[in-house]
Amino acid sequence: MLRQIGRRLLTMIVTLFGVSIIIFLILRLLPGNEVTASLGVSAGLLSHSQLAALDRYYGIGKPFYEQYASWLGSILTGNLGVSLQSRIAVASLVGAALPVTLELAIAAMIIGEVIGVGFGVLGALHPAKLVDNLGQGVSVFGLSVPTFIIGTGMVTLLASVFHYFPSSEGFVSITADPWLNIQQIFFPALTLGLGIGAAIMKSTRTAILEVVGLNFVRTARGKGLSRRVVIWKHLLLAALIPVVTMSGIQLGYLLGGTVVVEDIFVLPGLGRLLITSINDRDFAVVQSVTLIYAAGFIAVNMLTDLLYTWIDPRTRA
Repeated sequence: MLRQIGRRLLTMIVTLFGVSIIIFLILRLLPGNEVTASLGVSAGLLSHSQLAALDRYYGIGKPFYEQYASWLGSILTGNLGVSLQSRIAVASLVGAALPVTLELAIAAMIIGEVIGVGFGVLGALHPAKLVDNLGQGVSVFGLSVPTFIIGTGMVTLLASVFHYFPSSEGFVSITADPWLNIQQIFFPALTLGLGIGAAIMKSTRTAILEVVGLNFVRTARGKGLSRRVVIWKHLLLAALIPVVTMSGIQLGYLLGGTVVVEDIFVLPGLGRLLITSINDRDFAVVQSVTLIYAAGFIAVNMLTDLLYTWIDPRTRA
């Protein structure tokens, strides 16, 4: 197990190194640079000597590999740079936005698991019945309708019909006002959770249907075990590998989904910070936030692989 964790950590480091190069290169290929981003149209009024001085200050005139090495060295020492627009340390901006995104992701994953596992188990045990048809309908809706359509429709419905939009009061943390925080997080989490639950439900239903007729299930029933014990300790446990796989995939994509949903519901998380920084050409913030998303995605995949060995001892070989 320790050897496997070591290999996965090494792979994670190498992957993050490659991702950091791609992020750095793509941002440098975009129109504009730190000078034009900080000064806007006023940059055109600067003299050649002034532009050269600013290029040296921001390190723009250096070769690409020197710029990248300088940035990577700062990242490894915990220095994420300073925002060009707000003049605030990027670490402070990320520290304020990260808890919002994590809370949204956890809430969305809980909703997705409840929808996916709940409807998946019920649908597999009652195929072609009302609960199965209802679950299939939820699955089709969650998989076919894009997240931004669901989010926009939900905001429009809440604001125009019910005159209710909790985020209009400004986001509050769960420690400051738990009830208002739950209201602000619930609807964006539900928006993300519908898509997550739809994919998990398909995997759960298929996995349980594959094992429901196997000998060990009939033996458990023949021993007189209760229906609840058979379902949760035998059926679901045997079908857990594909469910965990899909959950890990959805959790990884969930980190990217928060970008759109946070902007729609006006949540001050990493996603909204990223969109604002891209519009402002705030390269220091964009690089750091994108790298954090990539690290989260890779970490989720690694944890999913490690869960396999804990759930199913056969995979340890």
